Amino acid sequence: MKKSLAFTIIIAFVAFIASCGGNSTKTDENAAGSTDSATTETSKENPSYDPNRGEGKFTTVELGPLDAKKAELGDQVFQVKCSSCHKLTDERLVGPGWAGVTERRKPEWIMNFITNTDVMIDKDPEVQAQLELCLVRMPNQNLSDDDARNLLEFMRRNDGAK
Repeated sequence: MKKSLAFTIIIAFVAFIASCGGNSTKTDENAAGSTDSATTETSKENPSYDPNRGEGKFTTVELGPLDAKKAELGDQVFQVKCSSCHKLTDERLVGPGWAGVTERRKPEWIMNFITNTDVMIDKDPEVQAQLELCLVRMPNQNLSDDDARNLLEFMRRNDGAK
């Protein structure tokens, strides 16, 4: 009796481990497929969505030399609103790290994401892909346009802009 119970438990455990390994590959394949379909669906559903600009009121953001005062104000906003989830390196904490973000994203996209977070999460396929990795939806921090601009300057400073 004890031998058959132990044998059944071992078989169940091996089956569980084998099924977990097989599903991770399928999950990765499904995730890649769903990202592709999300991109296609987004462009079909909303052809006016601009993945370089995002969704929001910022259509152009003029950048000049780094504004040190705005960057310092952005650092203060970062410390209060952002640092619990984001690191200034490329390391992911809760959300992705900020290193290189101003090189990967246009300023309009960054400003629109900061001020229009919920809509961007719902519409932008790359944000949705990040959400699948991070598993936590970025909350809307209700930042003003000025706070968003200050954060952009802080991000630029973090990325080495002068």
